[in-house]
Amino acid sequence: MSKFRVLAAAAVFGGFATYAAAQSNPDLPDIGNPAGTLANLDDEYQIGRMIIHEMRDQNYLLEDPEVSDYIQTLGLRLASQAPDSSRQFHYFVVREGDINAEALPGAFVVVNYGTILVADNESELAGVLAHETAHVTQRHLVRGALAAEHQSLETAAAILGAIALGALGGGPAALEGGIMAAQGMGAQMQINFTRDQEYEADRVGMGYLAHAGFDPLGMPNFFEVLSRTYGYGESNVPRMLIDHPVTSDRIAEARNRAAQMERPKHVEDSVSFGLVKERLRVLTATDEFDLRGYYAGRVNMSDPPLAAVYGQALALVQRNHAAEAIPILQPLIAQNQGVIMLQTLLGQAQIAAGQIKEGLATFERAEALFPRNIPLTVHYGEALITANQAFKAHQVLLDLFNNEPPTPSEIRLTALAASSAGDAGDAYYYMGEYNIANGELQLATQQLELALSAPDLTVVQRKRFLARLKEIRDAILEDRREHGGRTPNSGNNGGAGG
Repeated sequence: MSKFRVLAAAAVFGGFATYAAAQSNPDLPDIGNPAGTLANLDDEYQIGRMIIHEMRDQNYLLEDPEVSDYIQTLGLRLASQAPDSSRQFHYFVVREGDINAEALPGAFVVVNYGTILVADNESELAGVLAHETAHVTQRHLVRGALAAEHQSLETAAAILGAIALGALGGGPAALEGGIMAAQGMGAQMQINFTRDQEYEADRVGMGYLAHAGFDPLGMPNFFEVLSRTYGYGESNVPRMLIDHPVTSDRIAEARNRAAQMERPKHVEDSVSFGLVKERLRVLTATDEFDLRGYYAGRVNMSDPPLAAVYGQALALVQRNHAAEAIPILQPLIAQNQGVIMLQTLLGQAQIAAGQIKEGLATFERAEALFPRNIPLTVHYGEALITANQAFKAHQVLLDLFNNEPPTPSEIRLTALAASSAGDAGDAYYYMGEYNIANGELQLATQQLELALSAPDLTVVQRKRFLARLKEIRDAILEDRREHGGRTPNSGNNGGAGG
């Protein structure tokens, strides 16, 4: 019970009491509409953060800088079309090769990498994300969890977490154990979205898709390919067809709706879509898979696709043949100066091949062209640490993250750079920020106390550390007051940052 008790406790401590009032009314209003508010959005967010923290802790998230940046950018392009676009949406890629995507409580959306690999074009992938984004904006998960009349609050919270995690399928044993624990608390079965909710997510999501400049046919096209390719045999049906049943009527309705929408005259995939697909193919390949042979076959033509050549170079770097990737990447960059991922990979290849001076020069030129690009700057920081230039790495990363919100792993990299540069105070401070991002406020106070005891602190550092420590302690006291003396976000039982 340990991990799912956290999910249940967070919900009970927070606003799940507001959910109980809705249980007596079976005719729930459309709470995707701001006029109808049955649940506290902050409580949903905290539950979603905890689920993401659990997935991150189990190494279930694929948090590669380029992949994360792409999926977040694509997702936010869709979420910005929602009426409540002020909500903070977070999109993640999951280390699962089957085809699925899920909406989690609190505006978190996860998509299996297998879904990205099977998408024929960017509108199809965007269609999947738009559908899940609509599940969030329409509050379908909460509505489903509350559908069972007389359900206890703790059981409702646990089921909410179990649905979100269990629907992904094939997760680590710890997650499966959590689902069983939630079921043991009284859940009769995993609650899937109803037929009406699926149709509503199609309808609303297709509006997001079209307004964001994608082909609205991307959504029905993707589901039609799935149903045609896999059929409905139990042995080969992908998880997505179980969680999101696709019928001929549903596809026909989606196609009719798309035909009535104003469609862009010409929709081109972004360059990043193809590069990220190949990046995922390489990063998720097993050691036994012959990447070199695979890409040799794909680039064996007079004018091979850019994405295939990028995949070939990345495969060489990943399989410890970085020097061979350099002459492949250099002419590509000359022809595609605006493609950041090519320049980043060249810098990484040069560093890995021992060409430190050349690699740092590549990163410096790219930084001048694309300042504060998150994946580029993260890899530049890593290169500087490798080159024993930790002080500069610290400065480069601070400049980025003082202007762009970092992920927990990026905050941790900043702490590592500070530690390698001999700045113990900042190293402890950013480990505190890492704990805050994960919702571990008690651990954050310990790191801040260590930061304040570090030697040679500047006046500015001391004031900054003291101010942050006061913020954290005030937040802990506020939590205790709100939750009857209990502290839900403390120790190792916190949430997870986006």
